Amino acid sequence: MLGAVSASTHEGRRAGGTAQRIGILVVAYNAASTLHTVLDRIPPDFRSRISDVLVRDDASTDATYLVGLGYQSQSDLPITLVRHSQNMGYGGNQKAGYRWCIEHDLDIVVLLHGDGQYAPELLPAMVAPLERGECDAVFGSRMLTEGAARRGGMPLYKYAGNRILTTVENALAGMDLSEWHSGYRAYSVEALADIPFETNSDGFDFDSEVIIQLHEAGKRIVEIPIPTYYGDEICHVNGLGYARDVVTDVARYRLHKMGFGTGELAFNSQDYELKEGETSSHSQLLSWFRGRPAGKVLDLGCADGSLASLVRQAGHEVVGVDTHKSDAVLSRVDTFIEADLDRPLPAEVDDDFDVVLCADVLEHLRQPEQLLAEARERLAPGGVVMVSVPNFGHWYPRARVLVGRFDYDRRGILDADHVRFFTRASFERLVARSGFRVRRRSITGIPFEVTKRGADGGDSAPTAADGASSRGLVARVDSALAKAWPTLFGYQLLYELEPVEGAPAH
Repeated sequence: MLGAVSASTHEGRRAGGTAQRIGILVVAYNAASTLHTVLDRIPPDFRSRISDVLVRDDASTDATYLVGLGYQSQSDLPITLVRHSQNMGYGGNQKAGYRWCIEHDLDIVVLLHGDGQYAPELLPAMVAPLERGECDAVFGSRMLTEGAARRGGMPLYKYAGNRILTTVENALAGMDLSEWHSGYRAYSVEALADIPFETNSDGFDFDSEVIIQLHEAGKRIVEIPIPTYYGDEICHVNGLGYARDVVTDVARYRLHKMGFGTGELAFNSQDYELKEGETSSHSQLLSWFRGRPAGKVLDLGCADGSLASLVRQAGHEVVGVDTHKSDAVLSRVDTFIEADLDRPLPAEVDDDFDVVLCADVLEHLRQPEQLLAEARERLAPGGVVMVSVPNFGHWYPRARVLVGRFDYDRRGILDADHVRFFTRASFERLVARSGFRVRRRSITGIPFEVTKRGADGGDSAPTAADGASSRGLVARVDSALAKAWPTLFGYQLLYELEPVEGAPAH
């Protein structure tokens, strides 16, 4: 991320009533016939409020740059004119412009097209919500006023394509914008500095990727109605290619929110979430606590304590141990101990625990057998160890390996933080070597509830009701297959282990 903007500086300008520094980024390509008109149409009473007008000619093949030079020489606008020696693309041009705005400590930047498609007369309305501190971005929408887009000359096929794509993008990203495809935008420069826009496409889908990033970062977006104008300008967008690119972008975002893929689009999401689906591993582990008398529980790898808090609600005392202390964990466990689980547990982790809980932790360790051995040493008489681990024998990683496309995901079986992989047979051999026997075992199917993650516009874990509502025919079939063939269709392996008396732990 870029961090050249001081938040305190911007807040001080707003709080102190100092006028915010407004920049206009004009992206221009072969706009020789329209550029001067676009600049002329900037309202006279708004010009004095503009700190900079940055005109970026993206290696036009016509006289756009010369027109810009001529206008600059006789205009009252504070114009900075840049000509690229090579075409950087629509997105690449914006990247360079926003980087310039950040480096020059602007507060607000408005994206204006040099071809005149968007009305400069609306510049005051575009920046007003930002000046009032109501949002982090303002989008001009041609769809807010019913029928206005068609009356303004938008061709029927473009109108239909716009509405269909916007519906798909809203559904996949968990948003409710009236339009994703307007190029009339105003941004808080501070908000731009908070998102990794430099990693975006250099093409026309740059705008969609910025929407995704603003949404992921929790930024506020306001839409205002703008008029639609279609003139004689040449459209440089390949419609089918553009549609493919933007749908791919939001589909990748949704997959990243679910835990699949590299995850960079879900940069603001939590890596660990409570699994609340009714058939999830956490729900099944909690069900094993039912019927047990209240006792003392050691939660190894407790993360933020979400699971531990539910164990406490069942009447148990919980000691949580993890490598890092999260902000929330202290309120969710009775005692927290910070310790590297790949090293021997510290002395303050005492013994006589009725349950040692190892939920989704052993796969993160280089020597999981060491932790199991230490768990055994700390059990009270009659105590058990409860474990959940991902099943590398599941068809998903098998298929990835078979087709030669093995790689890590952000979450799930192929989580990038996993350093050990288990099948049922290999894990049960580890259990025996560690001096345990299997008291009971279970499995989970694919967690279909994660398909709702991020669909409501948030990043909270799905609820049990969400999971139930998403368990359609495919989920029921998967559950049946997991029970019939757990080594191939079981997504996670769950165990309750009891120590074998007198057996050495290796």
